[in-house]
Amino acid sequence: MAAALLGTAQPASANPVPAGSVIESTAEATYEDSGVSRTVTSNTVQVRVDELLGVAAATLDAGPLAVRSGPQVLSFVVSNTGNGPEAVTLEVVTSVPGNAFDTTPDAVALDSNNNGVYDPGVDAVLPGPSVTGPIPAGGTERVFVILIVPSGIGDGALSQVNLIARTATGTGTPGTTFAGAGESGVDAVVGAGGGQASATGEMVGSASTVTLVKWASVTDPFGGSSPLPGATITYGMEFLVTGSAPVDAAAITDTIPPGTRYSAGSLTLEGAPLTDAAGDDAGEASAAGIAVTLGTVPAGASRTVTFDVLIEE
Repeated sequence: MAAALLGTAQPASANPVPAGSVIESTAEATYEDSGVSRTVTSNTVQVRVDELLGVAAATLDAGPLAVRSGPQVLSFVVSNTGNGPEAVTLEVVTSVPGNAFDTTPDAVALDSNNNGVYDPGVDAVLPGPSVTGPIPAGGTERVFVILIVPSGIGDGALSQVNLIARTATGTGTPGTTFAGAGESGVDAVVGAGGGQASATGEMVGSASTVTLVKWASVTDPFGGSSPLPGATITYGMEFLVTGSAPVDAAAITDTIPPGTRYSAGSLTLEGAPLTDAAGDDAGEASAAGIAVTLGTVPAGASRTVTFDVLIEE
């Protein structure tokens, strides 16, 4: 039975013995001496557990992050898979083969308040080179990578960023030993992953193109469509957003053309009348021209503005 027990494979422990721990073992033997049962105990053997160096990394963003030009944040988690507290060195690689655009690294920060959101001025920015404080064995650290996305990226353009995490004590082929560099002065030994791991964050460009199309229709005093003196010209303008990103602070302005005069009370937005006065709704109009504030226009949406002028008689 003892032989069978010795040969049984044991599952890997989810809670490895902490580095620096002392494992003690004492054997015992029994025997009979002239019919008397006796016991003898061996000396105690002590083994101090070395520190195993291991790290893991993963992205926390669900799929490619839609980005526009300017600062953007990718989220990662770094885990200490070893059995002792270990700092982790972080490297951000933005020039990845196949990228449609490359970002510029700006900073690496830790989630100081553990709320899962990058808070400028609150979350600790790591000075270069970026090294975390000691992460407890089995512990994790949320990492924010702040990047600058260039202008002019195309809608749907893809880009990847690699975060490389390395155990600060050292890396190398599995089994590489750093004498006395582990917890409590034990040796530190590189684990199966080589003391290194990487995770990839993805971004997709979110951009839009705006077109403004203007048209005119004429109604003359005789029920026709001839541009005669006294006829009304209805001008229409469509503000159209194509792509995947909204546009902000949109507005349409137009001047009243020479030879015509504005027809009071004719200004509309999406078919709804606007007053000519300034400040009481989205539009205003005068003898000089019209102005309509559209605000934020979602991707794929349009806004239509119309107004009338009379051809001078």
